[in-house]
Amino acid sequence: MELNLQPLAAISRVSSRPFREGDRVVSYLVRSVINEILRYDVLLDEDAAFRPEGFVFCRWVHRFKPKNLEDNPERLLKLTAENLFLTLADPANEPIPANTPLLQFLALLLERKRILRPRGRTADGERNLFEHLRTHQMYEIAAGDLTPEFFAKIQEQLGVLVGGPK
Repeated sequence: MELNLQPLAAISRVSSRPFREGDRVVSYLVRSVINEILRYDVLLDEDAAFRPEGFVFCRWVHRFKPKNLEDNPERLLKLTAENLFLTLADPANEPIPANTPLLQFLALLLERKRILRPRGRTADGERNLFEHLRTHQMYEIAAGDLTPEFFAKIQEQLGVLVGGPK
């Protein structure tokens, strides 16, 4: 599953202020009114003023790091299920409860593809532990039941990823 998206912007969508290293940035994936998938990046302190048009698929908060000139820009543009999971589940990013069902689904998908390996639950039993096999990074994802209600909850998000019904 792949989406081609714009890379992280260098300036805030709200104020056009350039991002500096260490700035907290909110990134949005949005399906526009004409069904394009767009990425918007805004400074955290400007987030309340930002109202994207269309369906907000997901959002995450992260610290801005200037691009390394040696990075491959084509590779950075590809958003795969694995990249989306690693971005949303990154312990350095602030967890956003609205992303939890999507993370649970992506963890299941990546487990079946043998990209993630389940490693049990946390001591309190509230989160499942997964190991990313390539990097050996551990991720904690809220435990949940894969019920019809669960899939109804993420139906619109999945529609953005794989395309809605014709």
